[in-house]
Amino acid sequence: MIWFFAWQEGNKVMIGDAQAGVAELRPEARYNQDAVLISSKFKLGVDILNVIAEAGPSACTTSYKAMETIDRFAWHMANVPGVEQVITLPTAAKIVNAGWNDGSIRWRVLPRDRDTLRQATQSFETDSGLLNADCSAIPVTVFTSDHQATTIDRVVAATKEFRTANNAYDETFAKKRDAAAKMAQDKGEDYVTDQVSFRLATGSLGVAAAINDTVREKEHFILYLLYAAVFVMCLVSFRDPRAALCILLPLVLVTELGHTLMVHLGIGMKINTLCVVALGVGIGVDYGIYIFARMREAMLQGKTLSESYFIALKTTGIAIFYTALTLAVGVAMWIFSVLKFQADMGILLTFMFIVNMLAAIIFLPALCRWLLRPREKDSFDAGHWHERPDPEHAGGLVPDEPLPEPD
Repeated sequence: MIWFFAWQEGNKVMIGDAQAGVAELRPEARYNQDAVLISSKFKLGVDILNVIAEAGPSACTTSYKAMETIDRFAWHMANVPGVEQVITLPTAAKIVNAGWNDGSIRWRVLPRDRDTLRQATQSFETDSGLLNADCSAIPVTVFTSDHQATTIDRVVAATKEFRTANNAYDETFAKKRDAAAKMAQDKGEDYVTDQVSFRLATGSLGVAAAINDTVREKEHFILYLLYAAVFVMCLVSFRDPRAALCILLPLVLVTELGHTLMVHLGIGMKINTLCVVALGVGIGVDYGIYIFARMREAMLQGKTLSESYFIALKTTGIAIFYTALTLAVGVAMWIFSVLKFQADMGILLTFMFIVNMLAAIIFLPALCRWLLRPREKDSFDAGHWHERPDPEHAGGLVPDEPLPEPD
């Protein structure tokens, strides 16, 4: 039941920031409060994503269709939940066109005539951020209310949806355009195209989206590599795959429980948190190795699994308990930090240190009973305790020296 619950809840962990505002700061921090105020009062935001519209040379003055496609894309993005405002060259050009016509709202449209389109766009300089020198790259600036992972995913998904529906993406568009423009120049002709390619993305949200995609792609791969390394090292040490599983499975369970805790605390999986989770796994595996090594030593001496377990508890178990307690108390002090990220990591590491210790003391022996000695009786048998142990059940080597005979 615990395993099923941990697996179901752990899969809900969010990739990226799970809360509005900067995750490193608490909600009451001045920066987070100011960001909320700016988004609510000014219909802008501190979080920006720029989609670069690649078009033909001088597209803003020669291609109404390209400008109209960019304008429709801006309208499409403005209606995405979480988007506060969208600014791009066609939007500004429509306002200028209305200004040339006494500010009439009826003229707030993109001119279809080239000369009129040139009149509406010629006053914009490259330092406005709305176009480049030859108008072949036109940024579409998207302001969002926050940089939560759900908001970023919606904006990116809406961009990809529009690109697919309008055939407005070609990864090699710039190369094809430059080659065609050079060929037309050699012939003494002007190159004009109405094609537009929307490229993702620059700005703070563009970087965050790329990071989230990488974490989403590599998260399980990193953990699987870590589990594989633990399994191989335990297999080399104890020479029994069942023994390696007895150590590895509690580690997997605690990791999923850690993901569950992240879901309930609203902690997103990012590069920083992924490293912390891997750190908790690396330290937590020590507990299982210590317990199993002491149990195996006792089993090689002819003890039953139950006797070996109690021997391990009286020796190694005490050391593990105090080690886990010391580490947990140390990182628990982070909880009182003014930095929210440090406080969250204090909670997460404290949880993983304590639960890894409990899993090594409780779950690992249960797995040993199930995998190593499922048919062994728990009662102490004085007539058989001296017998030579089964190397398969002992998790590896059989001692070279004969065991003493009973009295």
